[in-house]
Amino acid sequence: MTAAANTNEIAAARERLDFLRGAVARIYVGSLRPVDTMLVALLARGHALLEGVPGVAKTTLVKAFAAALGCTIRRVQFTPDLLPADITGTYVLTPREGTFALRAGPIFANVILADEINRAPAKTQSALLEAMQERQVTIEGDRFELPAPFLVLATQNPVDLEGTYPLPEAQIDRFLVRVAMTYPTAREEALMLKTHSADVPPPQPVLSPRDVLELQAVTARVYVEDDLFDYAVAISTFTRSHARVVLGASPRATLGLVQAARAWALLHGRPFVAPDDLRAVATSVLAHRIVLNAEAEDDPKSRERVVEEALSTVSYRRGMRAV
Repeated sequence: MTAAANTNEIAAARERLDFLRGAVARIYVGSLRPVDTMLVALLARGHALLEGVPGVAKTTLVKAFAAALGCTIRRVQFTPDLLPADITGTYVLTPREGTFALRAGPIFANVILADEINRAPAKTQSALLEAMQERQVTIEGDRFELPAPFLVLATQNPVDLEGTYPLPEAQIDRFLVRVAMTYPTAREEALMLKTHSADVPPPQPVLSPRDVLELQAVTARVYVEDDLFDYAVAISTFTRSHARVVLGASPRATLGLVQAARAWALLHGRPFVAPDDLRAVATSVLAHRIVLNAEAEDDPKSRERVVEEALSTVSYRRGMRAV
């Protein structure tokens, strides 16, 4: 059995994460909650989906976050004419040798910035499925491992905007967290105007791929009591039996909830998960995976309300242990 992370490891990890957060904050003006949610995805070996109307700095945030990681970065601008091979790559003929060689697509990087992912049709969006889940791609029958760490940071516009396609449920389920990007406050927007024309240097890498892998390993060893596993299952189960829900949180979502709670505990300097950690990440992890019935679908906040109702209804009960 793997040993739980100790306090020294947690303190060192939190210090490095604070450096990363500070590097992003020098470029991105706004609430740091989206940054912390993206850190949760990074630490838990998941992927993040950023959603918001155009112009709220989704791309600015993911570019600053990716640059500060010190990892290889590739950006894909999703458009209606984008093909799956444009993402994964394909074999091309080398005339001089008369052989076919792999022309690797942008998927072969540590961080993929999938900009406006819901501008492309489902066939192209699904090209990411295998990569996001298995950390590999299959090109004409040949299997290729992707570099580690591997993180997809995707942005999307609200699905009711012109020229957008809803993401398939199977693909949405592969995103560990959804980051809701809202309009900035008046003070934040004024600060953005003040600093926009300033000569701000690009973010410097504060981590390396090896650092990211070490942080992920520490996160995986954050201790979780058995009672909290039961609590996570109870929260997901509540969403599956809700009257307004057609499709509730999957077992993959429950697993993601625990992984995200470990990451949230690490961000706050604790070597163990508390019930509040599960509650803190529940909406980001579960809400986007819920499919509502036709009546509830008209309310954009209905998914969040289902999760909030689960948190207020399902109580945490600590089990009795023999001495």
